[in-house]
Amino acid sequence: MVERISILNGNVELSVQVAGEGPTLLLLHGWPDTGALWENVAPRLVEAGYQVVVPDLRGCGLSSKPADTQSYQMSQLVGDVVCILDAVGADRATLIGHDWGAALAWVAAAALPERVERLVVLSVGHPTAFRSAGLEQQARSWYMLLFANDGLGEAFLRKNDYEALRHWTGHPRAEEVIAELERDGQMSAHLRWYRANAPMDSFLVDPPVLAPIAAPTLGIWSSGDFALTEHQMKNSANYCASGFTYVRFEGFGHWIPLEAPGELTREILSFLRPA
Repeated sequence: MVERISILNGNVELSVQVAGEGPTLLLLHGWPDTGALWENVAPRLVEAGYQVVVPDLRGCGLSSKPADTQSYQMSQLVGDVVCILDAVGADRATLIGHDWGAALAWVAAAALPERVERLVVLSVGHPTAFRSAGLEQQARSWYMLLFANDGLGEAFLRKNDYEALRHWTGHPRAEEVIAELERDGQMSAHLRWYRANAPMDSFLVDPPVLAPIAAPTLGIWSSGDFALTEHQMKNSANYCASGFTYVRFEGFGHWIPLEAPGELTREILSFLRPA
């Protein structure tokens, strides 16, 4: 049975789905998704014997959408993770993140080693590895310069009837995502993640320095990813103190939870339950 609960972090209300019993897995989505990203993965993990927690992160879905960019800084987002874990009674949990959810999972694992038992990251590598990945990665990240600008990012995405989302990103559920972004101010709320954490000068300044990742980590990258290089994921091993397992998915695009839910679930369970 899936229960939807509301969790408060200050004046931000987070809408969170909880199902199952057992060790806690916290699934974190990225842009431009909501917790629906995991709808073909979460039930499989519940069936395998886990408590699976799936939030709409702040700015997204049914959760609050603060209008100020500062509310989306990583420190605030890590605070959301803490509030969610506290609310579901999880002293420790495995974090599983995709896209911006992966970036948040990396930072939370560095900041909260006592709360993160294991870490699974999809597509987006360690923040230092990502920002150190060189010109090829910067070229793939060109859109972040648009998204960092208030109004310009929104106009780009809406241009030619959402041409970018329909064709450039290859999102498997483009129509549903477009409808969601046009609801309740989510278009700008989603982009505030970029504006708070990836401003234009991030292409020029030194990469961030985080505490070593204490949790054993699984990194998964897919060969058809339009936005991220393999290099930035594989080099994440340099920042993982308790081991880094790398898995490459062949023939899938950026949205691994939607494109390969069965394969993804098998890799997660294999990592959580090593032979």
